[in-house]
Amino acid sequence: MSDPLGAEDAKLLTLAKGARARISAVQGAAIRDEMGRTYSGAAIDNGTIAISALDLAVAQAIAAGARGAEAAVILGGDTVEIEGFRSLAGAGVPVHVCTSAGDVADTVLT
Repeated sequence: MSDPLGAEDAKLLTLAKGARARISAVQGAAIRDEMGRTYSGAAIDNGTIAISALDLAVAQAIAAGARGAEAAVILGGDTVEIEGFRSLAGAGVPVHVCTSAGDVADTVLT
């Protein structure tokens, strides 16, 4: 059974769905930084470059000057790696892992 997301985290789910749909990716992700700004990304793997959706969102946040993060959502895919997000967010930040349908399958903390 999935747990409902709060309003702000539900916005992250919507962004992750949009990022994934734009390029028909297996996985999408979105994060909210310490100032409330959001970033999203889709998993990329063209045989030469492979970047997870969450790592792409983290890279965009860092490039925009983010110094921390409040939450993340990962949508779809078989693997969940949060090390890059943890390096930005620190310890104890929620990462909502969602099925491809958008249901929360698990929430892990950095």
